[in-house]
Amino acid sequence: MDVILLERVAKLGQMGEVVSVKQGYARNFLLPQGKALRVNAANMARFEAEKAQMEARNLETKKEAAALAEKLDGETFIIIRSASDAGSLYGSVTTRDAAEAATEAGFSVDKKQVVLLGAIKELGLHDVSVELHPEVAATITLNVARSTEEAELQAAGKSIAELAAEEEAAAEFEIQELFDDIGAAASDDEELAESAGVEVAEEAPAEETEEE
Repeated sequence: MDVILLERVAKLGQMGEVVSVKQGYARNFLLPQGKALRVNAANMARFEAEKAQMEARNLETKKEAAALAEKLDGETFIIIRSASDAGSLYGSVTTRDAAEAATEAGFSVDKKQVVLLGAIKELGLHDVSVELHPEVAATITLNVARSTEEAELQAAGKSIAELAAEEEAAAEFEIQELFDDIGAAASDDEELAESAGVEVAEEAPAEETEEE
């Protein structure tokens, strides 16, 4: 199907270009979202009549998007999720999750603007693109963790594997300390028992002397 683009569409073309696309792509995405029109005499005439307004509107929205992108680009947002000890999420982080995290932080982001290169199913730091305008995008980082404390450690450069190793080492240290305490207590008991035995041994000759 041939369509005329009403705005720039990534990997497809610029505003005003006539391109050929699959019918499903046109009917399910380009046409309903107002990104393109079917190519026919009426629509071509409409585009030419409204072209100047479209370009002006596009320039204005582009400026607004650029201003937002300047503030948004490089920002990190924490998303708390349940996960296994190995770091696998019980579910996945979606475009809605990313948009809500950014919106809660004071940025106006719609889930349709968030582009995930792949499903986020692991704890850690994940870079995500936010297309604020056909010609303007920002990159944000999603810090997916099981707690805010874990998120802070990840932000400091700790990986899930390193965090797990540290927790295991801490647990082993606590266990060793417990055994050391038990060993020390047992040693004290032995010393007390030995001391008591010596005292009894020292008193025995005195009793024999009295009998004599």
